[in-house]
Amino acid sequence: MGIGELDREAHVPEGTAVGSAADGTGAAPRTLAEALRAGGDEALAALLRARPDLLSPVPNDLTQLATRAGTRGSVVRALERLDRFALQTAEALAVAPDPAPYPVLLALLTGDDGHDDAPEIEAALPRAVALLREQALVWGDDERLRLVRTARELLAPSPQHPSPTGLGPSVAEATAGMSPGRLQEIIAAAGLPPTHDPVSAVAALTELFTDRTRMAALLDTAPPDALAVLDRLVWGPPYGEVTADPAPPVRWLRDRGLLLPVSTRTVVLPREAALHLRGGRAHRAPEPRAPEVTAARDYRPQVVDNAAAGQAYTALTTVEELLKSWDQGGPPVLRAGGLAVRDLKRTAAALDVSEPLAAFWLELVYGAGLLASDGEADERYAPTPAYDDWLDLPPAERWALLAGTWLDATRTPGVVGTQDGKGRTLSALGPGLDRAQAPEVRRRVLALQATLPPGAAADRETLLARLRWDRPLRSGGTLADLREQIAAWTLDEAELLGITGRGALASPARALLNLPLAEAAPPDALQGHECEPSVAASRAATLLAPLLPEAVDHVLLQADLTAVAPGPLRRPLADTLSVLADVESKGGATVYRFTPASVRRALDAGRTASDLHDFLTAHSRTPVPQPLSYLIDDVARKHGHLRVGAASAYVRCDDDTVLGEILADRRAAALGLRRLAPTVLAAQSDPAGLLEGLRAMGYAPAAESAEGDVLITRADAYRTPPRTAPAPVPEGPPAPDATLLKAAVRAIRAGDRAATVVRKEPSSARAAGELPRTSPAETLATVQAAALTGSAVWIGYVNAEGGASQRVIAPVRVEGGFVTGYDHTADEVRTYPLHRITGVAELAEDDGA
Repeated sequence: MGIGELDREAHVPEGTAVGSAADGTGAAPRTLAEALRAGGDEALAALLRARPDLLSPVPNDLTQLATRAGTRGSVVRALERLDRFALQTAEALAVAPDPAPYPVLLALLTGDDGHDDAPEIEAALPRAVALLREQALVWGDDERLRLVRTARELLAPSPQHPSPTGLGPSVAEATAGMSPGRLQEIIAAAGLPPTHDPVSAVAALTELFTDRTRMAALLDTAPPDALAVLDRLVWGPPYGEVTADPAPPVRWLRDRGLLLPVSTRTVVLPREAALHLRGGRAHRAPEPRAPEVTAARDYRPQVVDNAAAGQAYTALTTVEELLKSWDQGGPPVLRAGGLAVRDLKRTAAALDVSEPLAAFWLELVYGAGLLASDGEADERYAPTPAYDDWLDLPPAERWALLAGTWLDATRTPGVVGTQDGKGRTLSALGPGLDRAQAPEVRRRVLALQATLPPGAAADRETLLARLRWDRPLRSGGTLADLREQIAAWTLDEAELLGITGRGALASPARALLNLPLAEAAPPDALQGHECEPSVAASRAATLLAPLLPEAVDHVLLQADLTAVAPGPLRRPLADTLSVLADVESKGGATVYRFTPASVRRALDAGRTASDLHDFLTAHSRTPVPQPLSYLIDDVARKHGHLRVGAASAYVRCDDDTVLGEILADRRAAALGLRRLAPTVLAAQSDPAGLLEGLRAMGYAPAAESAEGDVLITRADAYRTPPRTAPAPVPEGPPAPDATLLKAAVRAIRAGDRAATVVRKEPSSARAAGELPRTSPAETLATVQAAALTGSAVWIGYVNAEGGASQRVIAPVRVEGGFVTGYDHTADEVRTYPLHRITGVAELAEDDGA
């Protein structure tokens, strides 16, 4: 449909709508534009809130708004936001007469005979019609309901786009192009008298199929096999294939117009005949009531909150462990962007999680701006400076930042490993992971969980069924499947983050979503809530903080060279202990193990044996075990006995027997060692490789500088330059706030008043829509008179860029070649150069400013 056709829909009389006409005569509106004009500001604001794409940019007047509301893209977006019953109502209107009275629409949904669900449909239909009216998909009063033309074209049945109703084309549509002789043969076989023209023949056949008594009598004469054919087609699809010489039952139906030809090999069951066979019902199973979300299990709210807090603490430690492992610079960035599969596997192994979970944690910290690429020539991933700021926050606030990031992120880690439309595999941290509907699905899933009492865990199947009812998504099965996948991922990810505990929504998450804490929330609790995100995050952090374990400043040293941390350690203690010992197990209490390699790592970082003894004595609630003291002293005695420097590389030692042992060791063959002097060996490998090789052989070498000083390898963190977190990719324009809505409604109303104002036409003939034309002297005299009398005038104006417009202004001052006045079109005081005014015309006597 072109813009011209949409413009005609906004101007050509087509029916009626709710409300009085804009001219105050009381006549029913004839167009969608007039229906919008007759409605109040609240109705207009509701339309713009429900369909924010109509505000980009703000329409000049209501006629332009009505035209834009009928464009295909906007109508498709509006239909995709309808729930199942509202969509079924629109589908029923698409197969109803245009316009359709409310009783006809009700009959299409309940059926002629009435079904058990008829009372529910009667109760739910007013809400569905009101929703369609609010979104400008339906207009007109209850006697003449009209579906917007574009919506009718999208929802009406056609061979290319079958309707979910399963109905086919009407008799008039199916017989278009049929010869008059063939039409007369059909009505004669159906027992109807001949007509004088094809139009009356089609009308007679339509009347027969819609007459319950006469249609029943015709079907009583049908062969049983013919009725069986109709039974197979009645609920759709209504099309069937036939041969050149069809069977007698099919021939009987075709001769009487109960099957009409679409092509030489295809026939269709007309809509009117199908509705008779269905008992007048457009849908086999109308769904006026939303499926109920039920509870699978019930827990005490305190149990849920404690479980969620435990998961939140685990999430924080996982994020810290992940980013600490990349502290010296992470894996390289692929040329096409993202993380290589082998690096994802290594990360998963380091975190002791599956690869999909590793992708989730990576995407979470990436979305929070804690991880990014460094932008160097050999680009690698590394923590950002924001990670250090995040570490300085209290644990509850750190969690709130991660949870808020997850809620609004459009990057979807669940699709990592799948292929895009071009067959390319999607990688973690790479392009192509954004799914615009993800935030809406996440919030809707959590809102549905919040409808249950606190402590109740939702049954997954009933929750997904409700989500399908909320957004049936006519746009295709693939998108519907993706929504269900996102919903399933949401349930799993919410548990990982501590949004839920044991499947039930936790109190901090309810605060983060601005939901009631002590009772079940209504199903539409998240719709239109405008709580400031920072306020909600602060409330959530306040509720979570008492539930998290407090950091401790001590460990318990064991005789088996282990240390037990009875809780989360304070940061200086945790940082030092992570260098001195290796994590052996994690959980409620973390177990660290001391090894020669870990002690040597602390010595390489510049610590001395006495420093390590003092550290352990100060932070252990138990005496330092003797085996641990011996381990530290033994490693310290050997540390630095061998010195490695750059020649390409060399080894020196004051004890030449040690160098002899190294040369005799077969494991040293790969290092390419040869003796230069009794206490010096030269190597073919670089110093770093030589250090690793000697350490693998059980030695404790130390690196030295060109001056012979020991090089201390401190664990200085590598950081990227400051990076901005990736912005979510929105699904269409954002919802307007109250301020924008108020300003937009005022501007549209003002522009519409200017566009529909009654004017005095000049004596000279002028084409419709043309700017008024007057001489400079006439223009000056008219605006001066208007300024004296306080009346409004209609002007044509051309701005500095050459854009022409028509405006209604009330001049208050005319001087210096400028006219200043109140512009009713812009709803503000403006000043216009007189030489840019093409002409001026007075308003009609009965039109006020």
